[in-house]
Amino acid sequence: MDIYLPIAEMTIPAEIILALGTSVGLLSGIFGVGGGFLTTPFLILLGIPPAVAVATQASQLVATSTTGVLGHLHKQNVDLHMGCVMLVGGIIGTLIGIMIFRVLQHFGQIDLIISVLYVLFLGSIGLMMSIDTIKSYIRKQSHHKPVSLAQRSKFLASLPYKIQFKASKLYISALIPGAVGLIGGLMVSVLGIGAGFLIVPAMIYFIGMPPLMVAGTSLFQILFTSAFATFMHAITNQTVDIILAGLLILGGVFGTQIGVRLTKYIRGRPARLILALLILSIGLKLAFDLVIEPHQLYSLNSGG
Repeated sequence: MDIYLPIAEMTIPAEIILALGTSVGLLSGIFGVGGGFLTTPFLILLGIPPAVAVATQASQLVATSTTGVLGHLHKQNVDLHMGCVMLVGGIIGTLIGIMIFRVLQHFGQIDLIISVLYVLFLGSIGLMMSIDTIKSYIRKQSHHKPVSLAQRSKFLASLPYKIQFKASKLYISALIPGAVGLIGGLMVSVLGIGAGFLIVPAMIYFIGMPPLMVAGTSLFQILFTSAFATFMHAITNQTVDIILAGLLILGGVFGTQIGVRLTKYIRGRPARLILALLILSIGLKLAFDLVIEPHQLYSLNSGG
């Protein structure tokens, strides 16, 4: 059944969008990633304008993050105090990102910038994941708990506005988690991704949070930041396609449940390598589409 997407101004089979949402949800459930960095480039490859893909994908993050946060809250694995401080930074980052998005959209460069950023982003992430996974095959990984940068750096230790985070058993400056949240806000508003794969390592190695508290706290911040980004995109840029968002959410929820059940059959390192190669292939396809000469160099539109 073909569905007309009013904001994207195109007609596309609903089955394709549902299949995309299900596939990304499946990958999210298996690999433990938010899926935003896969959904947006896939939408672009399907012909959805990058600006619409970014804004609409942010709404999907709200649905997937809500389910995760509720589960972690039930297990008491969310540091609400830390999450709120990160959320303040996330809101500031989102506002900055929306302004950047708006300026680029005004000058007609937003589609190109988003595509280029995704090529650089997916290429670097996929390459680093591949190298790290290959290294783990040829040498034993250290099992010693890493010392966080906040504990090692004299500069970070001297920052003001120190707060006691009881759930995480940390006494650090609020500026540190605020900065991590700000980066997440920029990523979700400009690229339509929750940036969990960046925030989670930063919370462990940069802030020094206990790994048990990291996933739930990260999802807490992503949930509200994504909701705010979706609202701002809808109000200021009018780039959120409700129909597209609904189909993605429906497929994503279904696919995630399947993926979670399949995790017990998939080993860690092979799974990471497959994901890394998938990310690299998407980045290469986007890069190819950017440099290849289109079939029609110019188009003529009639009308006033």
